Amino acid sequence: MKYSKYYKFILGIAVAFSSASCNEDSFLDVEPKGKLSSDTYLTTEAEVKTVVVGVYNNMQENYSSGKWASVYFIKNLPADDCLAGSTEGDQADYQYIDDFEIQTTNAKLEGIWTNFYKAISSANTVINLVEPSTDGYKALIAEAKALRAYNYLELVTLFGGVPLMTTNPADPSEYHLPRSEAAEVYAQIEKDFSEAIVDLPLKSEYSIADKYRFSKGTAQAYYGKALLYQKKYGEAAIQLAAVISSSEYDLEPNFADVWTQGTEFGQESLFEMSYTSQELYDWGNFPWSGGNENNIEAQLQGPRSDIFNVSGSSLNIVNGWGFNAPSAKIGQAFIDAGDTERGNATLMSAADFIATGGIINVEEAHDYEGFLRLKYATKAVETAGSVPELNYTINWRLMRYADVLLMAAEAYHFSTQDGLALIELNKVRDRANLADIQASDDIFQAIVTERQLELAFEGSRYWDLVRWNLAVQELGSLGYSANKHELFPIPQNEIIANTTIEQTDQNPGY
Repeated sequence: MKYSKYYKFILGIAVAFSSASCNEDSFLDVEPKGKLSSDTYLTTEAEVKTVVVGVYNNMQENYSSGKWASVYFIKNLPADDCLAGSTEGDQADYQYIDDFEIQTTNAKLEGIWTNFYKAISSANTVINLVEPSTDGYKALIAEAKALRAYNYLELVTLFGGVPLMTTNPADPSEYHLPRSEAAEVYAQIEKDFSEAIVDLPLKSEYSIADKYRFSKGTAQAYYGKALLYQKKYGEAAIQLAAVISSSEYDLEPNFADVWTQGTEFGQESLFEMSYTSQELYDWGNFPWSGGNENNIEAQLQGPRSDIFNVSGSSLNIVNGWGFNAPSAKIGQAFIDAGDTERGNATLMSAADFIATGGIINVEEAHDYEGFLRLKYATKAVETAGSVPELNYTINWRLMRYADVLLMAAEAYHFSTQDGLALIELNKVRDRANLADIQASDDIFQAIVTERQLELAFEGSRYWDLVRWNLAVQELGSLGYSANKHELFPIPQNEIIANTTIEQTDQNPGY
């Protein structure tokens, strides 16, 4: 699905992208040219939809941008399955996150913070200016609330308590908001999701062209995740069980198919960040300043030819720029679990790569530990144009049904319902052709391992370890420090620009 340039244009003139997150010179003090008032816009459902779709545009930018600030990659970097890769010093701010040398001036963190608040500001426009006078308007308001909740969930997970902006004030000075407590942010997330679920359509009620949009099941899944992260296990189980019992979703029969173009928005998908190749970019017109419609992060994260020469390999992949390399630890974890089904679809050993006809050069390799990543591999069939590396269409699967099942298993386990936990856990294992976990087994450890293997390179591992209090155990040797690295720092440019936040409000350790 392409979020068209028409929508981006409308959003730019209909909504002031003001936010507490932005530099005063660029957003708080500059009136948008051609700005339309609510008296001349947002008067039809079609116009409201353009603003809602614009929120997805902001989010698309936040997960793959020519400015190299991807939430998807940033959430992966500190984990023990992912290495920054490429060459030493390349995209230094990514490397710093990977190495736990995170500075408050990290440009990647500054970039995603700003984009989260752009999306929230756009959602606020719909929530506050549109009257719920028809079922259509109610559904669009519900979608905006769910999108606002989603972006705040990402923010509170990454940064802890953040400024809580639920309106877009007319006076720019009112955008300077203090940090709210994390509990306040979660309370707003719960409120938005609970209200949105009532009026959101089911996934099956969307047209093919609209499958990228938040559905009732998507909102329930993320509501369940927000509850799980707060250790509200019984409540989380209720929301996740509603997704499971809806019959709207199922696992793809073959794990390796989950990452293909053919299963985009398929039965396992609850939410994807969507990209397209239809712009057919070349080196002369690619928008390196942002606003790209393709998934440029896919090219960034393809196997670097300095290490993996794929030209003679029978693998259906092409070279990229070498970021997001697998660790030896995740490779060994698949071996130890006897998990060949998912292991073979997620990564490949050096020996197996050489057996396909590929060549490995390790002399100058950085962050290379003997494996090639195959999950989200750069495939020639998923790009186009005369400069294919600039036109990848790979969608990030941000919420899958397998994740819902595993979150449900965790919620059931911690609410003393292990019988139900085993049912959901073993659905995921059955697809991987692994033996069922039994009641006599260590069910929590089984959940930990299952999430590690099923969701490798999907941005879950680090945050799982943090909330389970396992980060020191698993990541301490990599540089993780307790009472610091549970959260990223509040960007320094936010502290400078926001008159209600002081240096003493910074997260501990930074």
